[in-house]
Amino acid sequence: MHSEITVRTERAISEKVFPGCVIGLIRPNKTKEILAFGNFTYEPNSAAVREDTIYDLASITKSIPTASLALALIAEGKLRATDRIVEYLPELKNDHQATIEDLLTYRVRGPKLSTLKDKTAEGILEHIFERGFDAPSGESNYTNLPALLLGLAIERAADQPLESLARKYFFGPLQMQRTTFFPFRDLPDKKDEIAPTEIDEWRGEVCGFPHDESAYIFAKSDRACGHAGLFSTAPDLLNFLERVLQGELPAIAEGAQKGWGWELMNRPHTFGKTGFTGTSVVVDVERGVAFAILSNRTYPKRPPDAALANSAINRFRANIADILLR
Repeated sequence: MHSEITVRTERAISEKVFPGCVIGLIRPNKTKEILAFGNFTYEPNSAAVREDTIYDLASITKSIPTASLALALIAEGKLRATDRIVEYLPELKNDHQATIEDLLTYRVRGPKLSTLKDKTAEGILEHIFERGFDAPSGESNYTNLPALLLGLAIERAADQPLESLARKYFFGPLQMQRTTFFPFRDLPDKKDEIAPTEIDEWRGEVCGFPHDESAYIFAKSDRACGHAGLFSTAPDLLNFLERVLQGELPAIAEGAQKGWGWELMNRPHTFGKTGFTGTSVVVDVERGVAFAILSNRTYPKRPPDAALANSAINRFRANIADILLR
């Protein structure tokens, strides 16, 4: 298995799917293994990726920690899936009676956050609250908006910032010491251990601040948000996934298998989450297997053809899943 993963990953690097990546896995016998490949960038003098290289998780943030916090609060009775969103966010207009469950299952539609990058953090929130949702809750429609609002509702329900709650429930107890929304603040001596995500005209090289545009704006205002912006490592993520497999986070395992804040996979009792930067986590509760793939496939530029880019990284993800879950 090790050789198969190595061959497939080295091929992806040669095809420039990403300059480097880390793959961490938990086997059915509960042993862990972490494999590091490639470099931070494609430059000849680029630093080699290490097992504990820090990556921008992008939309994995929606599941770890945001949805997981919501599921934990629901289990504690501090939040209910049937609660209307306006019970926590009364300033939200045109709520169409949407509930917390609607946020967890992405059944609401509203402003596209990437179009609001010229606003301040407060300006983004004001725009969203004023406009509200486009229609009553319907079919699942994956966007950033539900997770952003879920993060805000969690903060109101627990009367604490999202960052503090994540640290209290997960990062601290699970020894996720290199996991943070603010690596330059919390890990000031680790700047050279963070993989960059892209070079763009708006921000220059993006490294240590979220790749997602709206999450970047929130981070610049020292605010964590629910849809993107978390940074972590393979060892830290395996600590989290291990607790799920061991049954120590039952509310998360149960909710995730219903598709509440997590993606359901094409295998029974299997769920996970992907991130645009080239990251993913997968948990197969029945087999006792979990793995994380961390990469910066958007560096130095996200490929112009988004469909082609997604197919390249998704083929790699599928290949690794086939090797690990067969």
